[in-house]
Amino acid sequence: MMILYSNVPQIDLHGYDRDYARIEINDFIRDNYQMKNPKVLIIHGVCTGILRKTTHETLKKNKLVSSFKLDNFNIGTTVVEIKKRN
Repeated sequence: MMILYSNVPQIDLHGYDRDYARIEINDFIRDNYQMKNPKVLIIHGVCTGILRKTTHETLKKNKLVSSFKLDNFNIGTTVVEIKKRN
């Protein structure tokens, strides 16, 4: 079964450097936490893997993230589960 993410908020990091990507990821997670979105997508691409590594390192440190994983159908995208807001 293929899961479609057409209504899931997403950010595309293509062209970002590591520092700017970290800032944008944390802002994106915070904004979606405040909007009570349970899931978001981060598109980092495949290429050298620098943005994927930066994305995953940033998500590990973010206290608003409950879990994340590479999309099964597109390894250039990470699916992020955001903690529920009280």
